[in-house]
Amino acid sequence: MPLNRRKFLKKSAATGAGVAVAGAVAAPSAQAATGEKAARPVRQPKRYELTVLGTTDLHGHVFNWDYFKDAEYKDAAGNAQGLARISTLVNRIRAEKGRQNTLLVDAGDTIQGTPLTYYYAKVDPITAKGGPVHPMAQAMNAIGYDAAALGNHEFNYGIETLRKFESQLRFPLLGANAVDAKTLRPAFAPYVMKTFCVKGAPPVKVAVLGLTNPGIAIWDKAYVQGKLAFPGLEEQAAKWVPKLKSMGADVVIVSAHSGSSGTSSYGDQLPYVENSAALVAQQVPDIDAILVGHAHVEIPELRVTNAKTGRAVVLSEPLAFAERLSVFDVSLVFEKGRWAVESVSSKVLNSNTVADDPKITKLLSDEHAKVVKYVNQVVGSATETLTTVEARYKDAPIIDLITKVQEDVVRAALAGTSYASLPVIAQASPFSRTSEIPAGNVTIRDLSGLYVYDNTLVAKLLTGAQVRAYLEYSAEYFVQTASGAVVDVEKLTNANNRPDYNYDYVSGLSYDIDVAQPAGSRIRNLTFQGAPLADGQQFVLAVNNYRANGGGAFPYVAGAQELWSESTEIRTRIAEWVTAKGVLDPKDFASVDWRLTRDGTPVF
Repeated sequence: MPLNRRKFLKKSAATGAGVAVAGAVAAPSAQAATGEKAARPVRQPKRYELTVLGTTDLHGHVFNWDYFKDAEYKDAAGNAQGLARISTLVNRIRAEKGRQNTLLVDAGDTIQGTPLTYYYAKVDPITAKGGPVHPMAQAMNAIGYDAAALGNHEFNYGIETLRKFESQLRFPLLGANAVDAKTLRPAFAPYVMKTFCVKGAPPVKVAVLGLTNPGIAIWDKAYVQGKLAFPGLEEQAAKWVPKLKSMGADVVIVSAHSGSSGTSSYGDQLPYVENSAALVAQQVPDIDAILVGHAHVEIPELRVTNAKTGRAVVLSEPLAFAERLSVFDVSLVFEKGRWAVESVSSKVLNSNTVADDPKITKLLSDEHAKVVKYVNQVVGSATETLTTVEARYKDAPIIDLITKVQEDVVRAALAGTSYASLPVIAQASPFSRTSEIPAGNVTIRDLSGLYVYDNTLVAKLLTGAQVRAYLEYSAEYFVQTASGAVVDVEKLTNANNRPDYNYDYVSGLSYDIDVAQPAGSRIRNLTFQGAPLADGQQFVLAVNNYRANGGGAFPYVAGAQELWSESTEIRTRIAEWVTAKGVLDPKDFASVDWRLTRDGTPVF
């Protein structure tokens, strides 16, 4: 489908009539009681209450179901997941407020994240002739969303899949800063305008501006390079908000797939901030509220003062996976011939307080059953249980399985080329702290639980010096811990600032990580085949596409020469490897490549 503006660039039709409550007429004055001429009653201004509901980072969670465990989802905090729960919350609020007085918006990352979304992207793809309607499109249409911003993970399966998904929606996908790379014109609808009718007063016009993440240019470069560009959220909001106000918008809501921290995971590779929602609120006047996404944190209400107007802008981010629903209450008053926002407040509702909406569970029961059957296919057997419980601080065989598969795939791909004689090393991260491949039968869901992302494989050319720098950067994941200090594994890592998925093992080498030393000076005894690593030696690094494109801001890898890449997911390659072997035995892939030390003494 050509990258052109869609019909949603035009203002939408009115969505219904909201009922405003007029003020009471003043009581008769004392003058009237004594026979004097009565004072004219004081008419109170018209008021209107709008409720904006928001979700984000749904990542394919329709049901409160863990496909990796083949069981209902539950965690230690008692959270529940899924759009079926959100639907119940939305129905309740619409019944309380009047559906004609509510707006339902999403902030992106919808079609990637669970085996359900993978199945309808790759196994039974929506892009096939006569293919199915995406389960997320079915669910969101049935619930009655008014708009959704593009998330970065919307691009993980390529533009064709995204456009097909977009065509199946009964509401617009918004992305004011997703532009055609050549014309710089919007490639998706930048905004949608909704009209809310008020008895006895002019209608209230509400604009929803969608902004997505600039990091797409890095993370999904293979799909978007030369086709789409993603300028910064602040500059695009500054461009579009005045236009929306000039078009008569009384309320401006921003749905931004961008966190509020002001930080970026990709360093200086882009001139735009990854998590810039608070910066948008601070820098761009006339925004009333921002639905925040991308960061997977819970923000019931954050007030940011706009530097130019002094007004507070209200931000809220509901927890990912449909665990929470943000609720913005917007109060307006009609004065001096126009509507003005009088106050905004926000909160989050917990989806564990309600049951699934049976309409949604019935609607998608067949799709759910197909995926459950698919992920429970047996592809091999394991001689022993493998787990990631200790993988973030010990070299775990289960992570070695990933690096072994990646090494084998890249070696085979480079066979017969001028790079075939170079040593192949591989990176992998402990994505989950709870993944397990049990002894006995191994299923697709066991392997999917180990590699939860739809990453693909890339081969990059690095020198020994660059590999050392890569390892030093990775080792910043650990907290500096003195030799005599008690080691608490729950406090050993900087996971709050450096997620587990941004800590990399590198196979094929041997090295110590001395956590008693400051960051940047921790890699010790780095050897290759028993000899100290030479700075000028060349290596082929088998690396996932997220890291290869700059995700995590690891040094050198993004700019390194690319020797080969493919579109098959690493998760699929692991399943193929296990299927070919038949038996998953650690002796075929496990090795101790690294260990944690303190002043040369092993920590464990």
